[in-house]
Amino acid sequence: MSALDRISNNPLPQIQFRQGIEDTQHAVLTDIYQEDTNMVVWKRDLANNLEQAADAIIESNPTLEELLVVSPEKAFESVKKLLGSSPEAEVLAEDIAYLVDMFCCLFDLKRGALRMTVLDRAMCPRFHVDRVPCRLVTTYQGIATEWLPHNVADRSKLGTGNMGKPDELSGLFDNLSDIQQLNSGDVGLMKGELWHNNEGAGLIHRSPQVPNNTRRLVLTLDFMDD
Repeated sequence: MSALDRISNNPLPQIQFRQGIEDTQHAVLTDIYQEDTNMVVWKRDLANNLEQAADAIIESNPTLEELLVVSPEKAFESVKKLLGSSPEAEVLAEDIAYLVDMFCCLFDLKRGALRMTVLDRAMCPRFHVDRVPCRLVTTYQGIATEWLPHNVADRSKLGTGNMGKPDELSGLFDNLSDIQQLNSGDVGLMKGELWHNNEGAGLIHRSPQVPNNTRRLVLTLDFMDD
């Protein structure tokens, strides 16, 4: 048997460890292509005008929930049409168009699925994984997404494995300090179960509980099939 045959018959074991990487520079987003990584966070502080714009959008449309198919070329126009003609809408649309351009460029996509939602409750309150290749998430206002590092989680406790127990009592993780959380303004790339060679290692995450009398403005971007 040749060396090539031996390699083919004995493939390298699949990497089990997955890490999260964060940095204050947007270039960190390219690290999502590292095989041992399932979460990348661009930590950014929102400018005052973006924070004010998010507040204004929440105030003017507290039940906002929209799904758009957007291309980098038309993202600003599409989002601006959705949000209205106010100066605040234009500020927010510019930033969203910037993220759409980055997302589509990073993954060589012609378009993406954009969801923008104002929430006064946890949309997905249980820890779970997504059956997607990769998702971008950012929170413009309010409390942001919670996630678990791969090495602290017992994935057998996801879904029906929790036996009806709350996440905190199911055995999914040992300590509340294991839970990581994005900050408002952070841009996260969460690798899902459909990323090549990532089955069984999709990022475990959930929506946070929203404090009384507050709201979140959340944006997600997903791959869009042609």
